[in-house]
Amino acid sequence: MYNILISIGAALVDFLLLYYFGLPWWGAIIVSLFVFAGTFVLISRMVMKKVMAVMETVAKDLQGQRLEKAVRELQGAFRYSKWQIYVAGQINSQIGMIYYMKRDFNTAFPYLEKGFIKNWAAMGMLAISYMKRNKNDKMREAFEKALQGTSKESLLWNLYAYCLVEINDTTKALEVLTRGLKKLPGDERLKFNLDALQNGKKMKMKNFGDMWLQFHLERQNVVMKQQAAAMAGMRRRAGRK
Repeated sequence: MYNILISIGAALVDFLLLYYFGLPWWGAIIVSLFVFAGTFVLISRMVMKKVMAVMETVAKDLQGQRLEKAVRELQGAFRYSKWQIYVAGQINSQIGMIYYMKRDFNTAFPYLEKGFIKNWAAMGMLAISYMKRNKNDKMREAFEKALQGTSKESLLWNLYAYCLVEINDTTKALEVLTRGLKKLPGDERLKFNLDALQNGKKMKMKNFGDMWLQFHLERQNVVMKQQAAAMAGMRRRAGRK
């Protein structure tokens, strides 16, 4: 990464100059470490400022349903990945999520595979993609990685359990929900779904709203019924005003 190389170069030059002009080697090393850290932070901020500007443009494109333009903007941002670690993973996650939400699952898959571990939604989509390819061990691995980066997200724990139920591993699903409650004690949705599975009932995911629907695990007819019910409710409320 250019950032690291430049920071090391600046620290090395500083060390040689300080040592040449009489500072003890240990003193020169200490000062050079500060130079390395300062240079690294400065360049990181400059690069991330440019990346965030791209992300703001992408967010506007997504709001305007200009999905292909958003993807092009993100692909252009790959040029910053040579400067800063994790940038490539973040961009891959965003592109993968856009294609996944378009239901272009095959195009989304390679991007999601190269995604950022702390983007839990993208990791969830990757895990589901493995499940649909009958790679259940890979699915579990992806979920566990996601939980390493994000352990306080209720939907992630519930999504993991839901997928385990889908592959007929209810025992493991119960373990996951129990683990989730240890991380999020008092979470009502985790409690409800744990109780449901313990009593041989189905998990309830619609309470997560659009965040749940983005994973495309509900059948299309179910989604259409939910949307129709929501629209009917809005019309009733409007009529009472």
